[in-house]
Amino acid sequence: MTTVTTTKGLPANDSAFQNFMKSPAVRKLRRNPLAITGMIITLLFALMALFAPLIAKPTGDCLRDLNMTSQNQIYNPLGAPFWRAIVAPPQSCYKMERVSFAQEPVPAAQIKDTFAPFGTVNGYNIFYGLVWGTRTALKMSFIIVGITLAIGVIVGAISGFYGGWVDNLIQRLLDVLAAMPGLVLTVVLLTILRAKNPGGDPTWPIIFAFCVTGWTGYARVIRGDVLKTRQLEYVDAARSLGARDWRLILKHVIPNSLTTVFTLAVLDLATVPLGVASLSFLGLGFEPGYSEWGQLVDFARAWLKPAYWYTLVFPAAFIIVFSLAFNLFGDGLRDAMDPRTR
Repeated sequence: MTTVTTTKGLPANDSAFQNFMKSPAVRKLRRNPLAITGMIITLLFALMALFAPLIAKPTGDCLRDLNMTSQNQIYNPLGAPFWRAIVAPPQSCYKMERVSFAQEPVPAAQIKDTFAPFGTVNGYNIFYGLVWGTRTALKMSFIIVGITLAIGVIVGAISGFYGGWVDNLIQRLLDVLAAMPGLVLTVVLLTILRAKNPGGDPTWPIIFAFCVTGWTGYARVIRGDVLKTRQLEYVDAARSLGARDWRLILKHVIPNSLTTVFTLAVLDLATVPLGVASLSFLGLGFEPGYSEWGQLVDFARAWLKPAYWYTLVFPAAFIIVFSLAFNLFGDGLRDAMDPRTR
């Protein structure tokens, strides 16, 4: 008698996404309520940044630059202004809505004909500044962390892979940069850059100053991981097959050494807005009136009275919750990706 074997009833092969969701790291991350809470809050901030034009409608020059005649046009997804405001809004949209020129803060209950639920300070709409400032915070965080991570990974991988005098030279450079306080060096660099271009857009000088001082931590971490990875058998096997050094570094060494530095990068996403806010507080950041959380904290400094509590509480709450969310998610991600804690 012949036996026929069929595959009916057997589970189908899982997709790559299903395998990823069933991995030990993801399962442990899903069991961590604090990490999930942090991830949800970060997603809410991302949605707020994406849909900032719909939450805080364009006014003034922003309305003109988007070729809109009324604010309600922003809610039409079939119109060009909707997509331009979402994808690439003009710089005028980042200017905080100015309700009046009165320096004294005004609570929301006394403001007419303008949606300002958090009141005003120096005449600026606090709500508008916080919503559009979320875009500024996320944009600066991802650009700065992305650049510093790329530089740190490449420099650290070269240092750990080649060793010898190359490693010594790079490590001495890291020692020199680490000997200077990061914020002080950032302030010095930014002061020099702003002095050469007074009144210009400070975005790229701020990014450059942070990148000069921010890559060293990643380089040290990736170097330590590369020192372990380069001794493994699959690297020796690839070398014996004739793989060049750059192929070994980019294809075999770096991809298998990113776990620790990646979780460190997620944690650093929380610190960049704090650094940018501190520069604005010192008068070295964005120009007055730009939608950035540090600007609003700086405006509130002159009105630290119980009657004007809203000028400081709302900006501080945004900064604290933003940083806390990324820290919770980063801590959970670090624990989930560490095989020693599974």
